[in-house]
Amino acid sequence: MTTLYFMRHAESEANLSDILASQLDFPLTEKGRKDAAKIAEEVQQFHPIDHIISSPLIRAKQTAEPFEKLFALTADTDARVIEQDLGKYAGKTYAQLDDEPDYCHDRSLRWKWVPEGEGESYEMIAHRLQPFFDKMFEQKHEHILIITHAVTLRMVKSILLNMLPEYPREIAHNGEIWQVKLGKKGDVHEIKSHFYGESKSAVSRA
Repeated sequence: MTTLYFMRHAESEANLSDILASQLDFPLTEKGRKDAAKIAEEVQQFHPIDHIISSPLIRAKQTAEPFEKLFALTADTDARVIEQDLGKYAGKTYAQLDDEPDYCHDRSLRWKWVPEGEGESYEMIAHRLQPFFDKMFEQKHEHILIITHAVTLRMVKSILLNMLPEYPREIAHNGEIWQVKLGKKGDVHEIKSHFYGESKSAVSRA
């Protein structure tokens, strides 16, 4: 049985500055780099990772680097696990959004909401994730680490819990890892959270 480990990237410069990074390429902070290395060391003690998949954004790829080194693996990049495209809102701070009347501030209403500027709705993210999961159900690797992003992980959890178009309001912390033993398509999967490094006390928002 394949076990998936979904991880939110470590702290980025956007997280530190309270910016909605979206698909913009913000690197990890120095703290984020150190934390990614610490998390990788702790993961190595408990989980036998044999394959790594990363979002193509630099904050995810930098998070993957210490795992690649410790597990002697090269991460594959997959654009299907990239963060939400927020259109014209990408790169704005949360404070700036207070003056954006067309931004969907209510997280419960984002399933169909498409951010102005050719952004993605939650529904669109879920649709691009479906073929990714189809591939996972056919995997021959046994322990796969997937490094991705906060909003994307909302849709990941919805798919794993077979609850679409509903989705959770809470998000994963930076560095948090969700362990899932993959069953059949359409199963309601059990998700176990692991908190290593700074994720034990981090507070995140999206």
